[in-house]
Amino acid sequence: MGASRVFESLNIHSHKGPYQVYFSEMMTLDVLDDEVLQSSHFIIDKKIAEIYNKKLKKIINLPSTLLIEAIEQNKSLDQFPQYVEHFVKHKIRRNHCLIALGGGIIQDITCFLASTILRGVHWWFYPTTLLSQADSCIGSKSSVNCGNIKNILGTYNPPKQIYICAEFINSLDHVDVRSGVGEMLKVHAIDSVESFDQIARDYEKLFINFSIMLNYVYRSLVIKKNIIEQDEFDQGVRNVMNYGHTFGHAIESATKYQIPHGVAVTIGMDIANYVSAEFGYGVQEYFHRMHPTLKKNYHQFVDTEISIQPFIDAISKDKKNRGKNQLGLILPDKTNKLSRVYLDNDERFKLTCQKYLAEIRALGIAMT
Repeated sequence: MGASRVFESLNIHSHKGPYQVYFSEMMTLDVLDDEVLQSSHFIIDKKIAEIYNKKLKKIINLPSTLLIEAIEQNKSLDQFPQYVEHFVKHKIRRNHCLIALGGGIIQDITCFLASTILRGVHWWFYPTTLLSQADSCIGSKSSVNCGNIKNILGTYNPPKQIYICAEFINSLDHVDVRSGVGEMLKVHAIDSVESFDQIARDYEKLFINFSIMLNYVYRSLVIKKNIIEQDEFDQGVRNVMNYGHTFGHAIESATKYQIPHGVAVTIGMDIANYVSAEFGYGVQEYFHRMHPTLKKNYHQFVDTEISIQPFIDAISKDKKNRGKNQLGLILPDKTNKLSRVYLDNDERFKLTCQKYLAEIRALGIAMT
């Protein structure tokens, strides 16, 4: 991994009081002394348990530790009864703490469970993916699937403490890294055109210079902190954090999650910029300014087929929509400012999405 800067902790203000984000190079479990372990229950990504088996052996072998495969199906509502039964069996109490080691899926499961079991218990988070370290670990949200509807249920329940260990990034494959970079691109685009241009210039360096990567992780969290502290409950300015997500979630659904979340969001941003310009809300210049960098991040998935009707069906179910037929989309305007816009879910919208895919057909993405 090499030498890297260790950052000062961040203090995040929330409706449940402040919580801290701590940074370290290596995975540190020093805070998990015997007293903490006696009142804690762990939820760990199975893959992380395998990779770090020696370091985590003591925790993995605790009777109440729950190992979960980090797949979308396991954050569906119908899976939660078995999670509840597991911790009730192991005598969870209201003064106990759930501790999560994993990425966004493990975060969603733990946050939602901590919000609801025994009417609420504290939880801590060790994010192990780049995406969760650079974005999702702060902000309080949990999102749970129900039936075939993605992220339709959820709560606002921040962890009491977050520990970002740079070591975890080294265990990620290149697809997971690109997924995390996708969310970092999103956060910087939200901050300003200049911020996006800066990370775009450093895009290639992110994959070869660990210190540069960590600098952008920290900067992404600082940008998001400034937004969520103004609007924790997503009623105003925080809406922009959904940039790329309505389209991204639809891509995930239409491809049965063949495209990872952060990469789907990268494509989603590209579509959002294109749709905005085509509908006269934004300008082509904004699309062309960002497209080359976004394309770099999703190029590995250009052969993945996205069928138009499942794509449109998924967008139609998005929780940000209003009325019977209006899609709530985060789009850039003519001054490159992002905001929520409502577009009719009609034939023009469908044809515009098809046109976007047609114009990049040379890349190999096919929409049928």
